[in-house]
Amino acid sequence: MTITRLALMFSGQGAQRPGMGLPWTRSPGWGVVAEVSEVAGRDVGTLLLDADAATLRRTDNAQLAVLTLALVALTELRHQHPLATFPGGCAGHGLGEYSALVAAGILDAGDAVRLVTVRGAAMRAACERAEGATAAVTGLDATRVQRVVDDEHARGGQVWVAHFDAPRQAVVAGRTADLERCARALERAGAVKVTPLVADGAFHTPLMAEAVEPVAAALAAARFMPGHTAVVSGSDARTYRGGPHWAELLRRQLTMPVRWADTLRTLTTELACDRLLEVGPGRTLTGLAESVVPRVPRTAFSDPGRPLAPAGT
Repeated sequence: MTITRLALMFSGQGAQRPGMGLPWTRSPGWGVVAEVSEVAGRDVGTLLLDADAATLRRTDNAQLAVLTLALVALTELRHQHPLATFPGGCAGHGLGEYSALVAAGILDAGDAVRLVTVRGAAMRAACERAEGATAAVTGLDATRVQRVVDDEHARGGQVWVAHFDAPRQAVVAGRTADLERCARALERAGAVKVTPLVADGAFHTPLMAEAVEPVAAALAAARFMPGHTAVVSGSDARTYRGGPHWAELLRRQLTMPVRWADTLRTLTTELACDRLLEVGPGRTLTGLAESVVPRVPRTAFSDPGRPLAPAGT
């Protein structure tokens, strides 16, 4: 693999699927699972190999499973391609930001596991207290999506834009009844499709406010190192080096939207990354990159047995 200026990308919650650990069990990176299990105090291997879709849907299970497989894949990537240890930039979609910080040398893997264990439990509790839902919006630009959401707010509705993922792709989330009403308004405004997503709640919105205090307490106890690579924060699409400011950035992402389209632009312009590599489960971020920065080659490292060939140029 020829590495010029590589950006590593990590998926968030939603990338999980039953049996997703199976391709990795014979790879050197699989040893990470035992380490994660010891830190988390539970058998994470079972989540990656035996858990069904309903089990993996539960927020605390999903987050730990996705983080673990990302760490497995990152370890294997470095084993196969040592130069990937020092990428030109890193970014993660929501939960994936914790994996990005590990890849950048800013957060120790053990701390990442401890933080995500707390985060998953706190967000699950917030979902149980504040019933919510999520839907993907395609075929409508971000400005018009935001305008429809603002109109719903003006009527007293609790719904927000949770992700700005691509020029004509966003995710909205909020109280179920308000979201259903907003979905109809989005379709009237010209959305090609508004698709309900399988999610426990309204992530990256103010409905996650109850998760902030326990996550903030855990973040205050974590050590954020100087690191060796810049990370683009998904909450503002700005570049940050290592340091304690990441505690506030990670706290803030709980209730703020993910600005993924802008994050990709920052990776490829400000950080001048000319190749994107999605590390871990799924290929969602690879697909979004095709819409946002179509001229930049992109690859997914989601199977240790497949060579890293560009998914597009």
